[in-house]
Amino acid sequence: MTETALVVIDMITPYDHPDADQLLSSAEKVVPSIVRLVEQATDAGVPVIYVNDNFGSWTSNRDSIYSLAVQGKAPHLVEPLRPDDETMFVIKARHSIFFQTPLEYLLGQLGASRLILTGQVTEQCVLYSALDAHIRHHEVVVPRDAVACIHSDLADAALKMMELNMGARICAEGNSLAL
Repeated sequence: MTETALVVIDMITPYDHPDADQLLSSAEKVVPSIVRLVEQATDAGVPVIYVNDNFGSWTSNRDSIYSLAVQGKAPHLVEPLRPDDETMFVIKARHSIFFQTPLEYLLGQLGASRLILTGQVTEQCVLYSALDAHIRHHEVVVPRDAVACIHSDLADAALKMMELNMGARICAEGNSLAL
């Protein structure tokens, strides 16, 4: 059986970037779905991996990133997704979860070849991560109600591209772990 990993992308954030106000309403809609997926994955023994931007701070870690995020514009979106001490947490500096991170090695150690991608932003980091996962021969699943966007038209196009060009399975949150 294919091993699955749930990946939470860039959800620990202070929402202080130029597009943050446009992103907030979408993030508010998807946080409950991501919380449910994290709980379901944990209960099912599916590895959960947070991959998060370091906001340019090369001395950051899970705790400092979380601390910065809950002091930001939308702590009510960050607090429900607080990774515990046992949660795997990979720091990234660019859009893709793979670009110069140890994620590929970690996935190999876990034997994970199916990735459920959640988080933000659909038309940016999720899209680029899906492409990088695809070229590494990972099966990609994207629950449409567990990814937030800045521009809904671009997000719809990105999801369509993932489905058509990368063979990603685009589904509802409730169907993503039952593959």
